Amino acid sequence: MLRHDNSHEALRQAPLFAALDKHELETVARVSHELDVPGGEELIHEDEPGRQFFVLLDGEAQVTRNGEEVNRLGPGDFFGEISLLSDRPTTAAVVTTSPSRVVMIAPLDFRRLLEEMPLLQMRVIQALADRLPDDFYSQA
Repeated sequence: MLRHDNSHEALRQAPLFAALDKHELETVARVSHELDVPGGEELIHEDEPGRQFFVLLDGEAQVTRNGEEVNRLGPGDFFGEISLLSDRPTTAAVVTTSPSRVVMIAPLDFRRLLEEMPLLQMRVIQALADRLPDDFYSQA
């Protein structure tokens, strides 16, 4: 269910957006959509083109790759950015495991936000680096 009451406080509760100023939060609110989703909803489909960026505000989700769980997500976690930034298929599936509330941002809006907000860009880059496998640098 789509909610049209994107409040700044709802966005601010996500660590990704916590340090943004009022103007930046307003910009994010203008391009985002807050959704209530039931448990069992597949938000990201593995090996498909990326269609949205998500921030989990409430609830929980499971991340699977090739049918195997690789991570659990909770409030404040975000996902969907890798395929949007790389123009490659998604690397995993994400399914809600409880009723959840998410913020969804379309690909073009997501890229524009990153271009306009260096702090947001840095947080996403840090998250990408954190998601690299432990042996990533030894593979080079």
